[in-house]
Amino acid sequence: MANHKSALKRIRSNEAKRVLNKYQHKTTRNAIKKLRELTDKKEAESLFPSVVSMLDKLAKKNIIHVNKAANLKSGLAKHVASL
Repeated sequence: MANHKSALKRIRSNEAKRVLNKYQHKTTRNAIKKLRELTDKKEAESLFPSVVSMLDKLAKKNIIHVNKAANLKSGLAKHVASL
């Protein structure tokens, strides 16, 4: 068990951040899956900017690596263009 007040606070804040990061990451993954399943070009084009925004936010907060976000965005852009 932690011996210092600051260590106890760090445990609490880490848990809160972990839960929020997990929620944001899972939400983004679900949005990516939804976009990949779409067959209608108009729907895909309207959803694409919001998914890109979610990926950029995750990369900015270091939840995912910047290059992973770039690779995902590139793949999704190709998918939308091919519809």
